Amino acid sequence: MVVYGIELRVLMVVTNSFKLFQNQLDDRELMEGDSQQDLAMCRTSARSMAGTEGHFKGALATTVAGSDTTRLLPLESAQHTIYDEDEVLLALAEQLGTFTPLVGGPEYVHCLLPPLESLATVEETVVRDKAVESLRSISQEHSPADLEAHFVPLVKRLASGDWFTSRTSACGLFSVCYPRVSSTVKAEIRQHFRNLCSDDTPMVRRAAASKLGEFAKVLELEYIKSEIIPMFTNLASDEQDSVRLLAVEACVSIAQLLPQEDLESLVMPTLRQATEDKSWRVRYMVADKFTELQKAVGPEITKTDLVPAFQNLMKDCEAEVRAAASHKVKEFCENLSSDCRENVIMTQILPCVKELVSDANQHVKSALASVIMGLSPILGKDNTIEHLLPLFLAQLKDECPEVRLNIISNLDCVNEVIGIRQLSQSLLPAIVELAEDTKWRVRLAIIEYMPLLAGQLGVEFFDEKLNSLCMAWLVDHVYAIREAATSNLKKLVEKFGKDWAQATIIPKVLAMSNDPNYLHRMTTLFCINVLSDVCGQEITTKHMLPTVVRMAGDAVPNVRFNVAKSLQKIGPILDNSTLQNEVKPVLETLNQDQDVDVKYFAQEALTIVPMLRVRLIGRICSCLVRGSFSAQMCPQRV
Repeated sequence: MVVYGIELRVLMVVTNSFKLFQNQLDDRELMEGDSQQDLAMCRTSARSMAGTEGHFKGALATTVAGSDTTRLLPLESAQHTIYDEDEVLLALAEQLGTFTPLVGGPEYVHCLLPPLESLATVEETVVRDKAVESLRSISQEHSPADLEAHFVPLVKRLASGDWFTSRTSACGLFSVCYPRVSSTVKAEIRQHFRNLCSDDTPMVRRAAASKLGEFAKVLELEYIKSEIIPMFTNLASDEQDSVRLLAVEACVSIAQLLPQEDLESLVMPTLRQATEDKSWRVRYMVADKFTELQKAVGPEITKTDLVPAFQNLMKDCEAEVRAAASHKVKEFCENLSSDCRENVIMTQILPCVKELVSDANQHVKSALASVIMGLSPILGKDNTIEHLLPLFLAQLKDECPEVRLNIISNLDCVNEVIGIRQLSQSLLPAIVELAEDTKWRVRLAIIEYMPLLAGQLGVEFFDEKLNSLCMAWLVDHVYAIREAATSNLKKLVEKFGKDWAQATIIPKVLAMSNDPNYLHRMTTLFCINVLSDVCGQEITTKHMLPTVVRMAGDAVPNVRFNVAKSLQKIGPILDNSTLQNEVKPVLETLNQDQDVDVKYFAQEALTIVPMLRVRLIGRICSCLVRGSFSAQMCPQRV
């Protein structure tokens, strides 16, 4: 069966055809009279893409069966015109990586190499990457002999191809075949990789630089020193900053592989050069990978080289670099050697941090605010109060809402060290400003942190200062805020208890049922839906249900059908008597409503009454069968 077409489902047809045919072969008992010509009727083949400009070579395979095994024979290479839509190519590249069982197992997996090789040379990057991914996957299914006979030649062809596309694809294949080949072949592979690292095309050098660390991990130590280090040095000095920044990434892997005594001479000169690179993108990459580099080079080199380098990055002229360095402040300080940690932070890191607190760029300040609170456990109570607390207070008053929000979101770090009371006077104005911010996403973010703040500040402080904010959110003009505010109430009740809810929250929520704005009346129902779960049967039945029942007569249909939905939601919490005497009559009335939506949701809700009765009867019968019926084992609440 030859498959044509441009729809993505063509790939599933190919895959399913292989699977179907193989299942037929597995299930069929071949008779002595069967001939190869008879079985040829079941052959399945699919053309694969190759070459460029819409013309592709080779066919995927022809499957035939002998008396004992399923064997895959490669078709002769031929020129075919196949549709070149990128989505189809991408799906084909992905599917071929899973075809090993369909072509006869690992013994014949090399038959998948030609189509994947072709796909690894196409112009579209995502297709090439997926083809390389599939090649890497099936490389593990090759025996060492097949690897040298089939896979390594493919890698060499790609590495020496005329087009840069094939050479970039080759860079991702060296590391998967190198460990399992002979020493002679290993030398050839290293030579090919070395050639790609000095390729004339920047795109190829970029691909080689991105795989340098991965390739180094599978090499012997002697070749890391003699071959990888020169490649690394050259790439780190490349004229293209896009190549140099990828060399920084490789530096982490290389430093982890070398003995400590070799780092100073082989790695550090290049790393020092990168920290002062003329391109901000390279310096940004250094800052982004700084803590990984710190772990790789160890505490001594960190103290002598990386601490000064980190200071420079925090003072960099480019805001993006300062922001990246700011993100790493906490982790860098945590990783410092314990014998010098406090001294280094207080004398070398903290002065730079103080400057960043008042940085002109809000992204830098926001990045710092997201981690600075984490310095409190590292420095301890006294240093936090004396040195960090003024910085926290300054950030709580910052004009940028993201800065204030990041400080508030990490208050737990400070609370564990000095308690939150020392921040409360500055904290309250910041919370109020964020709660009333013109950007609704800022308001949404502070709502999400309110339960955390409530737990740390305590119920008295919350009732006095923050309760009114939480109620104000319930009538916000943005629905997402009102929705988040109702969920917030549930979390607060879980923290402070249902007695607190009954005394403080529920009366205010129920009062909203008389609000002239129907959206606010609906919010009452939404609150009841979530509060009933945490308040339990008694409070729900006694305090909240009467309000829901009364709202069934609301003039607005949207409110009425939400009454039906609320009754359906709280139904499982109520006892059977309440369901029959209070809930069911209301739902039956709503079921006669003129509005079709109200009728629909009333009908939906009515299903809970008989369902709950059946559940109750079932539990009673179960108890009777066991001879252990009691009010405790079969309570009214179901």
